[in-house]
Amino acid sequence: MIETDIPQVRNGVGDDLLALTAIYNHYVVSSHCTFDVTPLESDERRSWLEHYHPRGRHRLLVATLSGDVCAYATSSAFRTKPAYDTSVEVSAYCRPDCRGRGLGRLLYEALFEVLRHEDVHRAYAGVALPNDASVALHRHFGFVEAGLFHEVGWKFGHYWDVQWLEKEFNQNP
Repeated sequence: MIETDIPQVRNGVGDDLLALTAIYNHYVVSSHCTFDVTPLESDERRSWLEHYHPRGRHRLLVATLSGDVCAYATSSAFRTKPAYDTSVEVSAYCRPDCRGRGLGRLLYEALFEVLRHEDVHRAYAGVALPNDASVALHRHFGFVEAGLFHEVGWKFGHYWDVQWLEKEFNQNP
């Protein structure tokens, strides 16, 4: 049973795509924390999944309980232009029935440990407000406010602000 299971963290793989899509789609239809507004099909997410690698700065880590994917964290390209290569954007999503179990913290601990050994200078996180839990999670890991985009996203008949947070990793070479 989930309550007594010890979470495991590993690299995400192709077989996780259905579970990852289901987790993400929960937030698409029920939350402002993502600005996608239409649920995605797994096939639409395949190119997203292929962006991640078991080595390097673009990672996808999953947390499992009893073998089931319950949460995931990513470090993705911040922007596509080459000068941004050492910057990543991070995010974490948790299955609704698994929230409050520390999986986000567990995943970020593992992700940031991996990134510490990669050519990453800064990590960024965009948090649609209000989202006290996400802001607290990022602050726990040393993220500081970098800026606030006012009314940048329209969803559920409402404009949402996005707070950008940043974390320093490695200094310039």
